Amino acid sequence: MRRILLVVFGSLLASAVWADCHPGDLAPQFCDRSGDLVADPPGDARALLDPRVLVFAYTPVEDPATYARVWSGFVDHLARETGRRVQFFPVQSNAAQVEAMRAGRLHVAGFNTGGTPLAVNCAGFVPFAMMAAEDGSYGYQMEIITRPDSEIRALEDLRGRSVAFTSPTSNSGYKAPLALLKEEAGLTEGDLRAAFSGKHDNSILGVVNRDYEAAAIANSVLRRMIARGVIRADQVRSIYRSETFPTTAYGHAHNLDPRLAEKVREAFFSYSWEGSALAAEFRQSGEAQFIPITYREHWQVIRDIDAATGVTYTCR
Repeated sequence: MRRILLVVFGSLLASAVWADCHPGDLAPQFCDRSGDLVADPPGDARALLDPRVLVFAYTPVEDPATYARVWSGFVDHLARETGRRVQFFPVQSNAAQVEAMRAGRLHVAGFNTGGTPLAVNCAGFVPFAMMAAEDGSYGYQMEIITRPDSEIRALEDLRGRSVAFTSPTSNSGYKAPLALLKEEAGLTEGDLRAAFSGKHDNSILGVVNRDYEAAAIANSVLRRMIARGVIRADQVRSIYRSETFPTTAYGHAHNLDPRLAEKVREAFFSYSWEGSALAAEFRQSGEAQFIPITYREHWQVIRDIDAATGVTYTCR
């Protein structure tokens, strides 16, 4: 009888602890006692990461080799501020980036807009910063582009056409356009000849090179490609532009040692953009600084789109 009572008491205690976690959409191994929708640091100090080498990755929206150079100055700054060696990790896909953080191999990262909820809920990603213009404004729009000589003039004209999306986790490259096409044109993915290009630059180049008849892309990427001379502005034509969405979310793994995590945060907000390769690249899409954000507030619109399209944050 005593053993049965102990088992019952233990189960009730575990249930109480679990209820106190308020996990919401978070994977079962995470807790969110503060209600900010992101994972708290582990309660056991032995579970904290305090690496000698910090691994940093930028979301794989374009050529990783290009962004290793663009981020090199920031990587040096992050190393000085944290006192750790910092390695830039050129990830090839959103899935690889999430898995790297889940496995403890990725400590600091920028996750794309649509992939941020999955990273938060499955990998314990804690977003705290986003790029913004000098006046504090931020964001980008999803555009559906085609070639200037295309017969496609409106969303309804996409029926039966080859349309490029980027990846299933992308907001502007998949989730937002699907919601838009259903709401405004009565089209589903099955009404299109849909393809996944993997990245926004692949989709844009695919339209230019006639691999696809149209593509859903982030216009911030399009502007940077035009500014770098990768394509000309007159090689594509937009048939739709969405509302403004938040841009890439920057943050750290939830289990990074809190003292080190604080130094990482300070590094983002103390970085001087003036004359940097980061400024030269991202000024093409209007960004000039890092600003503080919260996942709960700034990603509400993305969670709403996910809910409307039936997306769930299932962690395998």
